[in-house]
Amino acid sequence: MTARPHEEQPKTTSNPALISASSLPEYLVDSMQRGALFLDLLRRRGNDEIEMAARPMATVLRFGHEEIMSGRSLARPMNYSLSRILPPDGVVIDSHKRPVVVVDPRAGEGPGIGGFKAESEIGDALKAGHPVYFIGFSQQPVPGQRFLDVVEGQVRFFEQVVQLHPDSPLPFAIGNCQAGYQTLMVAMLRPDLFGPCLLAGSPMSYWQGVHGKDPMRYTGGLLGGSWLTALTSDLGHGKFDGAWLVQNFDILSTSNWLWSKQYEVYSNIDEGGDRYLAFEKWWGDFIELNGDELQFLVDNLFINDKLARNEISSSDGTIFDVRRVASPIVLFASSRDNISPPPQALGWIADIYADVEDIRAGGQTIIYCLSHTIGHLAIFVSTKVGKEQDEEFVQMIDVIDCLPPGLYEMVITPRPDDIALGGFVTGDWISRFEPRSIEDVTKLGRNSPADDHAFAAAAKASALNLAMYRTFLQPWINAFSSQASADMAHTLNPLRLSYTMFADTNPWMQGVKALAAHAAASRRPASPDNLFTQMQSETSAQITTGLNAYQTARDQMAESAFFGIYGSPILQKLLGLSGAEVRPPPGPSETELARQTIRSDADIVKCDAGGFDEALTRAVVYIVGADGVIDQRSALAFNATRKQLMRLSLIAFKGVLREQAAVLLSEPVHALETLASLVPMRDERMQLMAQVRLIVDAGGPPTPAEDERLARVQQLLALPERRQI
Repeated sequence: MTARPHEEQPKTTSNPALISASSLPEYLVDSMQRGALFLDLLRRRGNDEIEMAARPMATVLRFGHEEIMSGRSLARPMNYSLSRILPPDGVVIDSHKRPVVVVDPRAGEGPGIGGFKAESEIGDALKAGHPVYFIGFSQQPVPGQRFLDVVEGQVRFFEQVVQLHPDSPLPFAIGNCQAGYQTLMVAMLRPDLFGPCLLAGSPMSYWQGVHGKDPMRYTGGLLGGSWLTALTSDLGHGKFDGAWLVQNFDILSTSNWLWSKQYEVYSNIDEGGDRYLAFEKWWGDFIELNGDELQFLVDNLFINDKLARNEISSSDGTIFDVRRVASPIVLFASSRDNISPPPQALGWIADIYADVEDIRAGGQTIIYCLSHTIGHLAIFVSTKVGKEQDEEFVQMIDVIDCLPPGLYEMVITPRPDDIALGGFVTGDWISRFEPRSIEDVTKLGRNSPADDHAFAAAAKASALNLAMYRTFLQPWINAFSSQASADMAHTLNPLRLSYTMFADTNPWMQGVKALAAHAAASRRPASPDNLFTQMQSETSAQITTGLNAYQTARDQMAESAFFGIYGSPILQKLLGLSGAEVRPPPGPSETELARQTIRSDADIVKCDAGGFDEALTRAVVYIVGADGVIDQRSALAFNATRKQLMRLSLIAFKGVLREQAAVLLSEPVHALETLASLVPMRDERMQLMAQVRLIVDAGGPPTPAEDERLARVQQLLALPERRQI
């Protein structure tokens, strides 16, 4: 509408000078108040770090717990302990349900990340009614404690859990990050103590990766190998400060470490403070390791990648061979994780197995679940992960335990709007298990033979440099090192100092608390459209962009330097590397042996042996396997049938399921032809067919392939009734 000439027009201010004049005072008051509140936040963070470090058993575990076994009482003492999680008010635990054991990583920070929030591994297990146990550790290691002492000592912890629940299925073990492969090593020693094992964000194949990503794998080689680990431990008077490990993780994301993490809190100081402190209380809870403990890990896993090749043995000479693990292995990884990316979390599968038949031959089940949205820490602390992946893992424990041998991907998708809650749909997510091949794993990222040669050269150089250090430099370092110098280095560690320098122990911080209280009481936030607030945001974005550009250039330079140095044929020859494969793939003979084993298993389990339970299981496996996908709802329906109709224990059901899967795999035609002989009476056949349809329909309308197989089973069961004699 056009205004009439005599009407007064609204006054608008378009002069930038006037806008600045009105915005600047508001912004200055807001920024000074935010500065005082942020400084107080750093003060509280520093106090938390000092208070946590003073505890003998520092933990951020939010759930009540009681220690039931201490590792210090073992023949080879260790600083780990087994605790029972006490359920919160209103949570009912069924002692006959499968116990869940959460093991936290000792990779620089203190324990508790597995129960950091209500929606977490521990929280979801409690909510589902499972007894839950926690394996944590104290800040200081036991003198003389070795890495193998920890692995072998945890056998006693799992023995204790099994003894406490003699009538329950074997424990579901969850190992976070470094504790993932550590827990799997325990299962390699005593597979009889374990149900499914979940490795969350756990790297087992340290060499693996793709060019342009995963720069952490180059660090050891670019530092000349593990001699620097030995030097740091010697300067620490035999101990390695975990703050150095945490700083390695921080450096991977330079912009977040140096700027974004702090800026996000400063710019949203009225809302993000408590969340920031809660996370930093764990992230800044630095622990220590014995130098020999970390040296073992660096030499055998980080530098030499021996675990993925079954080249590590226990104290009694037992080889840590993943083929010994009889229970399902579940791997949770994220493509956004730059500490434990999918190639490192899953690469060992292609190292050890020739193909899926090789996995089936050992009666093994391996499942992996991928996220493409979360970073490494979110795997353990994200509320979204707790509500999605953790909840699904816990809910599907029994299903996972009974999956036929093979390789699967667990795909978790949002529940469609047209599928209502109820029955076998218990949450906002629906899982399905899709068969995968070794090639599917290698597509996620894998070294070329030339890459493997470069990493092998780095391992050779590391051993040489370590030997030279121990011969020429270590005696001098040990001669001048003392506990006093180690304590000083510990106190002045740059990362630890960034916490403690803001604590109340610093006299310059004495007035900060009162200043922050005054700022909070008179808080006057600037409006979001304030010119200077917008300039602040733009400046922050430019800083982040600059730091990200530096990080990209640094990572590219590190990769080029690594392969330029260790990929050199001249250096490789000088280090004694031949042209043979550093990591030869499993040979055809192993694959053929696997096939023979499968056939021999099927010969033992005769196709015409069994009754209603075997027939029902065979029919369901045959039909549900039409598209190779196992839907969560059908699996849960089958598990309910197992309890209510078949009345089989989980162990017995697992045996029947695996037997029938083997029969169908080896003799598919004969297995179907003999199906009717297992249920000779017509009423049995009708009941079986009705139950089969109930299980299949639970997963939604049958697919065309499932419909075809349903019709085939219906036809087979319509054969003339056999007379009983």
